[in-house]
Amino acid sequence: MSVTLSKNASKGHEQMLISQEQEAKINEVRKLIGSLSDKASVYCSDASISRYLSSRNWNVQKGAQMLKLSLKWREEYKPEEICWVSYCLPSLLSMIFETQCIDAMKIGLGATVKVVTT
Repeated sequence: MSVTLSKNASKGHEQMLISQEQEAKINEVRKLIGSLSDKASVYCSDASISRYLSSRNWNVQKGAQMLKLSLKWREEYKPEEICWVSYCLPSLLSMIFETQCIDAMKIGLGATVKVVTT
């Protein structure tokens, strides 16, 4: 099953073209996850749910479980509340240093290791 996205020229939003079978699975996931707060429902659009289902080969149980875990993680860690200025400020104060070594996990990519001091 593939999902096709088309861009609406007038609004700039992506609209999904999904089959009836896919739409039924999306609705099934909605039933499995139950009622959500307004904050959590932002992350449960048809497009979002279809991405979770697609990553789990359209298995409704696995997709719903993955979505629930993601919502739980968002509730616990609140990534939308990250203040990026507090992460950018150290670099402005020259507190981030590049080491002379390469990250062993990214051999071949040449990823430089950066150290933040406080």
